[in-house]
Amino acid sequence: MRALFILVLALAAFGQQSGKPPVNVEEPEPAVDFVCPMDPDVHSPTPGKCPRCGMTLVPGIPDPIEYDLHLRTKPAAPAAGKPVVLEFEVSDPRDNKPVTEFLIVHEKLYHLFLISQDLQWFAHEHPVRGKDSVFRYTATFPKPGMYRTLSDFYPKGGTPQLLTKTVIVPGAPLQPMGTKLTADLSPKTSENLTVSLKMEPEQPIAGTKTLMFFHLDPGEGLEKYIGAWGHMLAASEDLIDTIHSHPFLANGGPQVQFNMIFPRPGVYRVWVQFQRLGVVNTVKFDVPVNELK
Repeated sequence: MRALFILVLALAAFGQQSGKPPVNVEEPEPAVDFVCPMDPDVHSPTPGKCPRCGMTLVPGIPDPIEYDLHLRTKPAAPAAGKPVVLEFEVSDPRDNKPVTEFLIVHEKLYHLFLISQDLQWFAHEHPVRGKDSVFRYTATFPKPGMYRTLSDFYPKGGTPQLLTKTVIVPGAPLQPMGTKLTADLSPKTSENLTVSLKMEPEQPIAGTKTLMFFHLDPGEGLEKYIGAWGHMLAASEDLIDTIHSHPFLANGGPQVQFNMIFPRPGVYRVWVQFQRLGVVNTVKFDVPVNELK
């Protein structure tokens, strides 16, 4: 070690005697990793658009923070079969101030899903923002009972949100959310489309990736619906876990692949929506998910 130290001093002295300035070696700047806010597994070394969902890639995503969502109904006690205005106001938990700026996700500022407690009624709607930054949508609930609302939005400066609220329509005995489901993977026919499902693995396992392959028949005339070749909402039978997803692979043809990680064992109701010849087709499958052993 002493000999090495003397050699280093000698080389430094030689550099000073030669009159040459010391060479400054600049360390390369760390590469910027651009990420999709909606699909965080999509990365790129350069800016651009996400090839999966079309969102603008950002240089890093902030730590996820759940925003505060406030829901009011007008009238306060909705009646089955009658219109009720749903008002959604978002506030930033860091300063408790209302959020006034939102980013567009799949052509809309706000996606709203409505599900009845028995999972028989489903709607995918888009509230409109007023000048007060409150989003409003007029709904008509078909029968008394509890309903789950799922709000999907992207506040500027935050991360994409999927937040749930509950609406009670008086007139029915209060029961736990959800219902007992049995597996149903049979092909489904909607307005002008038949949809069949195959999965890999055939038996999904909670906490692991499941590839879901949907085959659409007829395969011509397919169109993007709200900026995507398909939309999926999965809900556990107790309506605790909900996932909103878009295709992993799709090109306008009859085969559409979604990738899903079901968080818990049980049966999940999976609604998928595809548009053909201007008509939105909504079908549902009940997918059994086993426990990891």
